[in-house]
Amino acid sequence: MENLSSNDKLMLLQYAIDKYEVENILIDKLKNILAPKEIDTGIATLIGTQKVRRIGPDILQNNTSHTGELPELPSHLKQIIDNL
Repeated sequence: MENLSSNDKLMLLQYAIDKYEVENILIDKLKNILAPKEIDTGIATLIGTQKVRRIGPDILQNNTSHTGELPELPSHLKQIIDNL
């Protein structure tokens, strides 16, 4: 796996959340790409910046009503998201 910047990791998380809203499934799908601590930290960062919101105890959702559309996905991340 290539080295991903912090921004890439957050964007990857946003797109993965868009694809899998259930947190346990999301973590399971990303465990081969990001370390569990990176996933937890990234989710906390996205919630703190209001880009993602928690709906109930285990559902995550992109907060597009607050932030607008998801950022454009760079080509090097597109393949990762397509393979999730």
